[in-house]
Amino acid sequence: MTQNLARILDEAERLSVAEREELADRLVESLVRDIPPEIQRAHITEVRRRMAEVASGEVSLVSGDEAMQRVRQLVESSRARS
Repeated sequence: MTQNLARILDEAERLSVAEREELADRLVESLVRDIPPEIQRAHITEVRRRMAEVASGEVSLVSGDEAMQRVRQLVESSRARS
């Protein structure tokens, strides 16, 4: 991490929750603008495919908490194998 990035991160961590949320939203938006059109199209196609799977009952949704728990378990098991 560069010194400039470390300074910005340090300052960002002192912001209120609402300010950090706005900063995060703006950073994500800035990244989205840099995604090539072909990748954006592929992403939209994938989202539509997944929505169709849910609508047809082929797959079911899980809560955000459950999804994060599954991700944490995968990360931990991956670290244990390393």
